[in-house]
Amino acid sequence: MKTIRIVAADDSAVMRGLLTRMFSMEQAASMQLCATVPDGASCLHAVRTLHPDVVLLDLHMPGLGGLEAIVRLRQEWPCLPIIMCSAATADGAAATLEALAKGASDYVTKPAGAMDAAVAMEALWGQLAPRILALVQREVRFPVRRSGAPTRLRGTQVEAVGIGVSTGGPAALERLLTGLPEDFPVPVLVVQHMPKLFTSALVARLDRCCAMRVRQAAAGVALFPGTIWIAPGESHMEVKMGAHGVPCIGLREVRQCGAAVDVLFQSMAEVFGSGALGLVLTGMGADGVAGARAIVEEGGSVLAQDEASSVVWGMPGRVAAAGLAQAVLPLDRLGRALVAMSSVGRCRHVVVEEMEARYEHC
Repeated sequence: MKTIRIVAADDSAVMRGLLTRMFSMEQAASMQLCATVPDGASCLHAVRTLHPDVVLLDLHMPGLGGLEAIVRLRQEWPCLPIIMCSAATADGAAATLEALAKGASDYVTKPAGAMDAAVAMEALWGQLAPRILALVQREVRFPVRRSGAPTRLRGTQVEAVGIGVSTGGPAALERLLTGLPEDFPVPVLVVQHMPKLFTSALVARLDRCCAMRVRQAAAGVALFPGTIWIAPGESHMEVKMGAHGVPCIGLREVRQCGAAVDVLFQSMAEVFGSGALGLVLTGMGADGVAGARAIVEEGGSVLAQDEASSVVWGMPGRVAAAGLAQAVLPLDRLGRALVAMSSVGRCRHVVVEEMEARYEHC
């Protein structure tokens, strides 16, 4: 494998020094930090002259800041992987989501200021290394199982939609969910791999731009149609059958990793059976495969985002390779597919009124 060339822009001399030391570690031998610069203008110049494979970009820099730099970089290099280095604060989370909407590929959180240098390097390396490899090695292919027959979406009545997503997720969710109508007839549950601070900012951002209500999931809350529930970071979200036969949200704290798509999908398969519809969007790793299999085994449906529209075709690619996706579609077509499949067997306007009346007592 060729050496991965990296340009890093950060106004902090401490952070630039940390990055220099980190990429000098033995485990970073396949990567070369070919330049560290203090601002966005210098970053643009370095990219033009050095032609790196990846850019690491700070948000707040003098002169040309991170957000402005993203716009300029995307104008000249639409496919260049850009990873934001964000502060783990509420302001940092909101700015990071804006950066992702403007075209950043992914993000990592900076080590806490009081952290020991060696510990900080290991923590940052643990975040950066898999993201850099996933974004640069997009040429990796999964052998997708295909049948000779054309794809037909099942006509089973959908009772709930579950969405799993990771790398590239916030921008993909914004494009997908803003296309769903206010009277979407079933609840939507989302697992996005990110820390709790960032999922809170994501909920606030999506609630401003979506026709549907967007809420952070809370244990025991009944699932209403016309509402999008997002799992808080560090918690597994699952569906449970509550009082009076009404499906409700369950949460389980996670300490070693974030919310898992598999947990959500498996619980949806148990509660909704053939009425479960799972959607796997862009992201690295294999989370969602086991859950997708559970949905399919109960007669439900699974859709996956295609490779061309994914930032990283890990999660959806593995679902497609396992033969679990009923259809593999571009992001722009997935929204229309959700509306069409969720409308089978019902009039959306009527069913929303009926279901909300049913849940009034919860």
